[in-house]
Amino acid sequence: MPIREELRMPRLSVEEALDLYERADLFELGERAHAARMERSNPNVVTYIVDRNVNYTNICITPCKFCAFYRTPGHSEGYVLADQEIDRKIDELAEIGGVQVLLQGGLHPELPFAYYVNMIARLKAKYPQINIHAWSPPEIVHFVALSGLSLEGVLRELWDAGQRSIPGGGAEILVDRVRRRLAPTKCSAQEWLDVMETAHTIGYTSSATMMFGHIETLAERIEHLERLRRVQDRTGGFTAFICWPIQSDNTPLRGMHVGPYEYLRTQALGRIYLDNFNHIQSSWVTMGEKIGQLALRFGADDMGGTMMEENVVSAAKCTHRTNEARLRRLAREAGFQPRRRSTFYEYLEDPQEEVVAA
Repeated sequence: MPIREELRMPRLSVEEALDLYERADLFELGERAHAARMERSNPNVVTYIVDRNVNYTNICITPCKFCAFYRTPGHSEGYVLADQEIDRKIDELAEIGGVQVLLQGGLHPELPFAYYVNMIARLKAKYPQINIHAWSPPEIVHFVALSGLSLEGVLRELWDAGQRSIPGGGAEILVDRVRRRLAPTKCSAQEWLDVMETAHTIGYTSSATMMFGHIETLAERIEHLERLRRVQDRTGGFTAFICWPIQSDNTPLRGMHVGPYEYLRTQALGRIYLDNFNHIQSSWVTMGEKIGQLALRFGADDMGGTMMEENVVSAAKCTHRTNEARLRRLAREAGFQPRRRSTFYEYLEDPQEEVVAA
């Protein structure tokens, strides 16, 4: 939904964003973020998606210091899911009317690029009603190295196989000083942005994320937002922004912790700064249902996914769970009409019992 010109807030500069975050109290930030949310998206509705995460492998050659999920090649706990197990998980999603499966895994050194192309083609043929939301930018950069193809060549092969959207994972903080310390062998900030911009020019949509509260400065958080905003100015391909605090248990960074106060402030600043993004997702997965609900008054218009399964942040002892009925109740209690959506933020038919009760 476009902003009416007479309501558009002036675009924040980097310096103004720094000043606003440091000067404004929580409620001022929340009010400004909520006003921006009401302009950018349907003011009466909070959306969500019925989806499932499938982490097809945990074997990874990139030892990120914040990750409790990965296992090194040859580790006794490493796995690659068989096709039959992946299908079983998606069958369960299809049975409840799910419309998206998020495929993400480690950077496996031995799986060829054809494995990923064939997985997309097979799943799209078997589950045409489900969007395969797959392979975050670090995985795409890994595929370029595996295949010898250009970045555009990799993305076009996946497009031809049936992929249409890319999750925003692996962004962390899009500043190389931070990335070199957290994950020195992972893709650079510019490589992450190049994946997204190239994908958008082909026709993909994608989300954008930020994991904060570790070694970054406030200025670096805002630099991250600025880099996203610039790409969005050029392509318009980002559907939503999602931020969450680091989950550090069981990692070398354990002890680092960000509470609800800083989470809400950071999300609110993201909503105000990213004036060319239509949607902001609440992170109930990391913050729990009640803070996720409160985030709907701090700039968020979307509750994200029902996520039948989640393995990455839960490996760091963050194990919040929910379901469709609870997400709908949380949206209603916050004063909004809950609506099912697709990956592309199209409204879908709601559960029949909810339609009757509305």
